[in-house]
Amino acid sequence: MHNKTGVLLVNLGSPDSTDVKDVRKYLDEFLMDERVIDLPYILRALLVKGIILRTRPKRSARAYAKIWQADGSPLISISRKLKDLIQARVTNPVELGMRYGNPSIESGIDALLTKNDALERIYLIPLYPHYALASFETVVEKVRSVLAAKKANVKLEIHPPFYNEPEYIDALATEIHSHAQNRFDYYLFSYHGIPYRHLRKCDPTGSHCTKTRDCCENPSIAHATCYRHQIKTTTALVAAKLGLQEKQYGIAYQSRLKGDSWLQPYTDEVLAQLPAQGVKKLAVICPAFVSDCLETLEEIAMEGKKTFLENGGQEFLQIPCLNTSEKWVKTLAGYARL
Repeated sequence: MHNKTGVLLVNLGSPDSTDVKDVRKYLDEFLMDERVIDLPYILRALLVKGIILRTRPKRSARAYAKIWQADGSPLISISRKLKDLIQARVTNPVELGMRYGNPSIESGIDALLTKNDALERIYLIPLYPHYALASFETVVEKVRSVLAAKKANVKLEIHPPFYNEPEYIDALATEIHSHAQNRFDYYLFSYHGIPYRHLRKCDPTGSHCTKTRDCCENPSIAHATCYRHQIKTTTALVAAKLGLQEKQYGIAYQSRLKGDSWLQPYTDEVLAQLPAQGVKKLAVICPAFVSDCLETLEEIAMEGKKTFLENGGQEFLQIPCLNTSEKWVKTLAGYARL
């Protein structure tokens, strides 16, 4: 083949199975990433290997078992289908890698290099709408390290976070409307949480994020790498597209690790409080994820629903992620055509 540009899609990843040993291996790789738990190596190893991996793999394996499908992990299955649908629309070769687990980033790069003898450029599309240390940045740095180790003579170009791109906003608003049909009292935008210190670490000015009043609203170059600013922007744009009033929606943060100061309010606490505030019919959207996964299918659609209904809610809907929706496939294919 003589394609000069190859496209690499990268998502988060998943264990190879629901066996505890596979879940432990996955969590070890994930949590030992210095951009996920940003402690010095010795402290990170003591925390992860000495404490977390002693108990969490069994609990996580039970959670994964609740959502596992005949063809395996929903996230992996959806991502593979997405890759195939994009490939059907573009001439550039498209491959898939996961930041953790399989298929690996290295295998995706190898496929591009071996199948395309004239490859000059890899166009990386991290499947994260927003910039964060533990998502977008770690994918970029991993790809760079793999290419450096292989001494690959190719140029790496990176698609930036697409949190405010009109096509993405339109695809997300369309997905929400198609499932909710304007029949809910309230729309909760639940994003994956991060520690406050990650905001400060990603601030190139060193003086804006969390250090100035209304930092997310006041213009700054820091916004290019500010997760909180970007998720607020996504939420506002989607809400406007749907015609929602301020009282009809809110933002919360899920999937935190205890023992640290993370972005608030916390999703589980908000879900417990909303019924007492008059919200009986609730739709939850998780825009930080483009593919349904453990955090959406188990944490929100199962545990979150239980929390809301047990506290007086009457109807709960977890709106699916973009997955392989037509507008999302078209949007990504547009990125991949370069």
